[in-house]
Amino acid sequence: MKLTQKDRDFLERLRMLLESKDLSVEMKEDGYKRLVLRQNYGTKIESCFKMTRQGVRWRFRRLFNEIYSNSYDYVLKVFMLS
Repeated sequence: MKLTQKDRDFLERLRMLLESKDLSVEMKEDGYKRLVLRQNYGTKIESCFKMTRQGVRWRFRRLFNEIYSNSYDYVLKVFMLS
């Protein structure tokens, strides 16, 4: 899967907010491991990303728990076949 321009913009804003400690990311393990976005409440987050808090959570989950894990799985399969 390719990243869209919206995905790239989202990742750039996410990096900025993680560096400023306005957001954090944690590994959650309840049967399977996944990344969870923390401290995503408040108007600063919504105004920075220009989407609702639920939209921020949805895009984060899609990028880091679906696209990232699928890409990692694909790379492992390529290396195992060669």
